[in-house]
Amino acid sequence: MTEQTSYMFVTGPDVIKTVTHEDVTMARLGGAATHNEISGVAHFMAAGDEQVLATIRELLTFLPSNNLDLPPRSASADDPARADASLDNIIPAESNQPYDIVDVITKIVDDGYLFQVHEHFAKNIVVGFARMAGRPVGIVANQPAFLAGVLDIDASVKAARFVRFCDCFNIPLITFEDVPGFMPGVQQEHGGIIRHGAKLLYAFAEATVPKLTVITRKAYGGAYCVMSSKHLRTDLNLAWPTAEIAVMGPEGAVNIVYKREFEQALKTAQAVWPQGKAFTEEEKLSILAELRADKVEEFRERFANPYVAAERGYVDAVIRPSETRRRLNQALDMLATKREKNPPKKHGNIPL
Repeated sequence: MTEQTSYMFVTGPDVIKTVTHEDVTMARLGGAATHNEISGVAHFMAAGDEQVLATIRELLTFLPSNNLDLPPRSASADDPARADASLDNIIPAESNQPYDIVDVITKIVDDGYLFQVHEHFAKNIVVGFARMAGRPVGIVANQPAFLAGVLDIDASVKAARFVRFCDCFNIPLITFEDVPGFMPGVQQEHGGIIRHGAKLLYAFAEATVPKLTVITRKAYGGAYCVMSSKHLRTDLNLAWPTAEIAVMGPEGAVNIVYKREFEQALKTAQAVWPQGKAFTEEEKLSILAELRADKVEEFRERFANPYVAAERGYVDAVIRPSETRRRLNQALDMLATKREKNPPKKHGNIPL
């Protein structure tokens, strides 16, 4: 959509004012910014007609002429085995610190170029097209720099739609995963996040194109499964040493896993506490602080790493981040002739 000059809506401002008495401008109701940032109806926003045409031309360079052909592969001067040492230190030491996943992607794909789709909508997930050794690929990536990369309703629908589009046109999928979970809250639950999250799970499970996943940091709970996990028939799952694959983060997990131990510690402390005096909340926290810190560290060492998952076959390899481009290109070459068919049926029953 072009800024300032394009609008889309089912009923215009005049009808809305008559029926619901809401006073809204055309731009606010259905302008380019509205449909790119709020509704997600539009995928691109351009300053004018020339930029719109240029964007369409560029999009078509990633697509085959029809759904039976392979996407057009072009010559690339970028070494398929190129290593980027800066990737080895790109993840912050503290797991609660953000970083821009786009920086990771551009260091891996050809010529550092990512053609983003739906860039302004649901910014907690990034989708777009890139090339690997001249081969078009679809990129799906959690964005830790926005809402910590959490999956909410809009992000789930945005990614599911893109995954199905790539599967339609035989475009391999590469997923970069750093997801702390699904967005909690009454608004999300009432909005049907279970149903919308299932769309992304369904899309990845249904896709028959080559599917590769790189876990860069967090991979927690149900959101880990949804993001093209091995359980969804993903062909290759790689993890960086900084990956944390667990049901939830260490800080939250210890409150559940060691709940009885914490309760026993409080009872023991109460037994030697002055008779008739109850704990204040601050005193409880003080008593539990040291024990909790030890349990968090124990949980992190045992589970908040990729090696337990690798032992169980959920991760194919734990690799140095600088090797990611080479490993992905090798996998794409291996999967170039992949042929996979879903069971015969009229159509899948996607959770709409």
